[in-house]
Amino acid sequence: MGVNDHKKQAPPSVALGIITVSTTRALKNDTSGQWIREQAEKKGHTVVFHHVIPDDVIKIATTLNDEILKSSPEVVLLSGGTGITKKDVTIEAVSPLFTKELSAFGPLFAKLSMEEIDSAAIMSRAIAGLIGRTVVFCMPGSLNACKLACTRLIFPELGHLVKHAND
Repeated sequence: MGVNDHKKQAPPSVALGIITVSTTRALKNDTSGQWIREQAEKKGHTVVFHHVIPDDVIKIATTLNDEILKSSPEVVLLSGGTGITKKDVTIEAVSPLFTKELSAFGPLFAKLSMEEIDSAAIMSRAIAGLIGRTVVFCMPGSLNACKLACTRLIFPELGHLVKHAND
């Protein structure tokens, strides 16, 4: 069965969670998280939670695990904490939880970023994978990076990803 057939059989909407990792933002000024939420809802997806949490490995891992158990999201989108400063710990918190990695996401995101921000794209450590049957994406926290990742890579494949994660 080809990719188009798979997409036809994919669910048109998914249950989605949003986690913004930041020590400087709150829900009211989480422009990236708010944009993700608005776009997801416009596309018919259900946002089952939206949190802003600090850059802390234990807090990130605990929040992610707790919400997967409590809210049963099919997809979780994390923004922020994917850079190279010492406070950027999202990757360190999330990658050990993966049961499978979606290894093409990071390189594809870097390629698209290169077209927009030139060689600064080298600093992105965007990753994606599965935690059980939940598809998890970690992307940079800037609004432009979230728009790029979501519009070009994530949203077009949400139903398709969820279908395969549940097969």
